[in-house]
Amino acid sequence: MKRFGSLLALVAGLSACSSEQVVPVFHADTNPETLSAWGQVTINSGVLDLSEGVMPYDLNTPLFSDYAHKLRTVWMPDGTRASYREGEVLDFPIGTVITKTFYYDTPEGPFDGLVLKSETPKGLPENQLGLDNVRLIETRVLARRENGWIALPYIWNEEQTDAVLQRTGEIKRLTLVKDDTMEDASEFAYLVPDVNQCAGCHATNATTRAIQPIGPKARHLNGAFAYNTGTENQLAHWQAAGILEGTPALHMAPRNAVWTDTSESIDRRARAYLDANCSHCHNTVGAADTSGLHLEPDDPYGPNLGICKTPIAAGTGTGGRLFDIVPGDPDASIFTYRMASTNPAEMMPELGRSLAHDEGVDLIVEWIESLEGGCISDL
Repeated sequence: MKRFGSLLALVAGLSACSSEQVVPVFHADTNPETLSAWGQVTINSGVLDLSEGVMPYDLNTPLFSDYAHKLRTVWMPDGTRASYREGEVLDFPIGTVITKTFYYDTPEGPFDGLVLKSETPKGLPENQLGLDNVRLIETRVLARRENGWIALPYIWNEEQTDAVLQRTGEIKRLTLVKDDTMEDASEFAYLVPDVNQCAGCHATNATTRAIQPIGPKARHLNGAFAYNTGTENQLAHWQAAGILEGTPALHMAPRNAVWTDTSESIDRRARAYLDANCSHCHNTVGAADTSGLHLEPDDPYGPNLGICKTPIAAGTGTGGRLFDIVPGDPDASIFTYRMASTNPAEMMPELGRSLAHDEGVDLIVEWIESLEGGCISDL
């Protein structure tokens, strides 16, 4: 780790607005107070630049987070690479730094709020994000140390020049409108998670409680991304860049659907959405392992997927409904009730959102309507 530590002196004197070359840094045993100390991204003249060797990426179907856009990056020390694992998160080397920056569009007029314009573009052709009409909210850092992964939340300052470590998290009162008409404004409490809440999602094994990334799995990365060198499949690009080894032929690798791609079947789109938003807890070893509800894409149809399954400990989260999924009847299904709820005692997922994802609810409604069969109740 001495090689990484020797870079600290170089980076420490560089501000986020410096014109000097910023070098990515792995902090082996300290938690920097500023995001810029990691050297992953730099703010220059109203533009967020990725540092040399920092790779942007995206997921075919991402987790919903109150309509925030997300810029994801990964960096690994020179000479190291991740190893392909089909059903799990890629095996990243010690020294890996992963970041996820949450941001919103802002209007061109005087409205003091945020505007939902579109999904995050699947690409970063110039390796930079222009900050005109953009508000940066937070950046979450995952770093792999010798004893495992750490998760740290950084909150962007009002000047949008750097982000500051906030281990206790923060609640930001924001206003969001769906378009530039400024109608139907939604005021909501955006939650920047504290360190314990980060672990609540990223400790995907309920027994070991070890933190690890959630998104960078082969099935999420197996899709096109617009790089500064052109559009290419992400797994193929990582392999060609020398940061991933062991990738099979792309047609042999698993691939989740893009949930908005209507050329894909409703089944594949819905299963990809449930995978991205629910399966990090709802799997055989996850935090919700005792629920008996398993939502990974290869889980078979039946009670473990929620079909005609009665809840174990949902409390008021059932909405008075008897089964998780009633084929053909979304209005009788607990799934849609909990997805549409914004009551913290009822909603699913429990963390990571304050707003309901209307479009995601519509997708699952359409999927349940497409399912054949029905449920028999003893009541």
